[in-house]
Amino acid sequence: MAKKTTNKSTLINKKGLSNKEITNTHSISEIKKKRKALPETEAIISGIFHGNNTFLSRGITLIESTNPDHQEKATSIINACLPKTNKSIRIGITGVPGVGKSTFIESFGKHLTSLGKKVAVLAIDPSSTLTKGSILGDKTRMESLVKDEHAYIRPSPTGESLGGVARKTRETIILCEAAGFDIIIIETVGVGQSEIAVHSMVDFFLLLKLAGAGDELQGIKRGIMEMADAIVINKADGDNYKPAKIAKVAFNRALHLYPEKESQWKPQVSLCSALQNEGIEDIWNMILNYVDLTSNNGYFEKNRNEQNTFWLLQTIENQLKNRFFNDKKIKDALKIQLQLIEAHKTTPFAAAEYLLSL
Repeated sequence: MAKKTTNKSTLINKKGLSNKEITNTHSISEIKKKRKALPETEAIISGIFHGNNTFLSRGITLIESTNPDHQEKATSIINACLPKTNKSIRIGITGVPGVGKSTFIESFGKHLTSLGKKVAVLAIDPSSTLTKGSILGDKTRMESLVKDEHAYIRPSPTGESLGGVARKTRETIILCEAAGFDIIIIETVGVGQSEIAVHSMVDFFLLLKLAGAGDELQGIKRGIMEMADAIVINKADGDNYKPAKIAKVAFNRALHLYPEKESQWKPQVSLCSALQNEGIEDIWNMILNYVDLTSNNGYFEKNRNEQNTFWLLQTIENQLKNRFFNDKKIKDALKIQLQLIEAHKTTPFAAAEYLLSL
């Protein structure tokens, strides 16, 4: 007679540690200690001066933070970096989504690093108005440039700032210049009024366009054309080369309709294929010609001073706005005034006048 076997579960209970023994009361504190602590302000400043990208990133993180303690440290870092600024060329690059901004910047950036330049790319990523999140995918799109030891790419979320320009881009430029970067490229999201904000913080403003996409007519809109120091028609290769040449003629004609710039620079139209790395050197030479001209006639320095004045007034306006809306008395009164407006017992203008009088 066969020996009767007993079916046992594959899950075998073995004597082990009790829940109380498993829980280590010191584990949480130990983990916190092991986490990389944020270096002291002096260490960050020293790291930035020595061109250490890790410390540069931490400094920018402090600048972007809304934590009051971080803001105090950020101010100290900015003040320490100020004497080492104004030695770079700041270039703004804009264009509609799909025009090839990331591909162009990578090709352009690689060309500059091959010349021995240090290049910082401040790529502004659009934030979702619903989730407030950003993809921050520029480092993925610029695979070659991100590996270049002479390049630094910092994608920043737009947050709720005007036109999609990151709230602290201006201060980030200061840190990048202190870290020894020769060229600072600011990429906009290419929508809304982000171009206006970027134009107010760069020396040279480059507009990327496409041929054969109805872009020729869109480009003749007065605002963006007046701001552009150069129009570059990207993807001028293969079957698209001939339409790109036709678009170049159209843009050149349009540029002649505008009055002469204060800088005495005549905006130029250029063709390029960022994918094929064609026309990139010509664009850099064009920017150098612009810098030479404006440096000699005094406009380069004058423009920087005017930009500083603009950002001073802009900062005062933002600070006053923040103080106003964060005031508890204003918050309470605003709720009441909104209710009165909904009940048709006052107007938005009368409510605003009342709130400003408090």
